[in-house]
This record gives sequence, structure tokens and C-alpha cells, in this order.
Amino acid sequence: MSATVATGRARGCAGPASGPAAGGPVGRQGSRPYTPGLVSQRRFGCLFEIVETLVLTFVIFLVIQNFVVQPYRVQQQSMEHTLEPDQYVLVDKLTKNFDDYKRGDIVVFNPPGAWAQGDGTPFIKRVIAVADDTVEIQDGGVFVNGVRLDEPYVYEGQETLVTGSQATWLVPDDQLFVMGDHRNNSADSRVFGPIDKGQVSGRAWLRYWPFSTFGILPTPTHPELASAAP
Repeated sequence: MSATVATGRARGCAGPASGPAAGGPVGRQGSRPYTPGLVSQRRFGCLFEIVETLVLTFVIFLVIQNFVVQPYRVQQQSMEHTLEPDQYVLVDKLTKNFDDYKRGDIVVFNPPGAWAQGDGTPFIKRVIAVADDTVEIQDGGVFVNGVRLDEPYVYEGQETLVTGSQATWLVPDDQLFVMGDHRNNSADSRVFGPIDKGQVSGRAWLRYWPFSTFGILPTPTHPELASAAP
């Protein structure tokens, strides 16, 4: 549907119409002369409508990309094999306003300053823990509130090791503890700590390219944490 129809306008780019209203033939016995005053005289009418449609399309695109959903190309290896480099995902930027992040969500965010990329490339990781959770890495696994996580998404069954100077964290309010699925190839909260929710663009929810990998990205529910605090 064109923008012309959407705005309820009836402008057209065709030549003069015939018929009684346009001064065209009215019968077999004669016709009325052409009446210029009944035909739109606006110059460049077609060009104006094309430009108008393009501008409207561009505005809609900007609104969708900034506030609803945005495509993102995976450029890191830290989420293998859940996400591979050069795959494309759609990032949901809308539902974060009324549906808080959960353990298991895959999020795109701007890393802390010391870890920022020169070209501004954001990071993509998995949420491991949320506010008030206690995270501990020990025995090659991740414990949240004292319960070891079941993590089938981790790259080839890798152990999770401490990569910084800390092995236990209490996640503050409005922050998230994130890690990559490829634990041995990921700079994440183990080294830079929990991240502010304000730095998160949104959830990656759909992998759409290459088309052979098309599908919704599942979010693990972690039933083992159902009875754990908080």
C-alpha cells in the first residue's frame, strides 16, 4: 500500500480524465470543451509523491531500528556454537521496557570503557545472573545462589574457569552478570564484572542469516534454580 493511500489522499499522476466532471464527452450529440481549472496544476506532482513516500519510509525505518528491533552481525567467537561469526540476529529493543531480562537471555550491550572496541562494536553474551544473585565459579562450573547451573549451551562441554582475580560476585541492582557460551574464548563478567542494564541494547531473539540457520534463539529456564534465592 502506498503512502498516498495511507494518508487518505487521492492525488494522482495520470493525465486528465474524461467524463462529465472533467469536461469530457457527455453524450453522443456533443461534448464539452476541456476545462483546465478542473485538473490539478501542481508541477512535479509525481516526483513530490515519490519523495514523500521515500521520506516516510525512512522515518518508519529509523523508528523501528531505534526503538523496536535492529539487525546485528555477530563478529566475535565468544558465543560459539550458539551463534557463529558472520551470522545475523535480530535484537529486540522494545520488550525490555516492560519485561525484565532473565537468566539465559542473549543480550547485546556496550562493554565497559576499558573493553570497548575501537570501532564501537558491541558485545553479545548470555545472561547468567540478575540482581541480588550470587555467582560463584568453582569445580569447572557456575553456581548461582549455591546451585550449579545446567548449561547445555556451553561450547563442547567446556569447563568454566576463573579468568580474573575474582571467583564470587553479588550482582547489584540494575545490573547483569554475563558470559559467552565459548567460555575459553570470552571476555565477560568474569573479568569486567556485572554490566549496567542501561548499557544493554536488547535481547537477541531471532537468527535469520544464513537462512539455513533461521530460527528463534531459545532461552533456558533453569528449573534447578526454582527453589533458590532470590
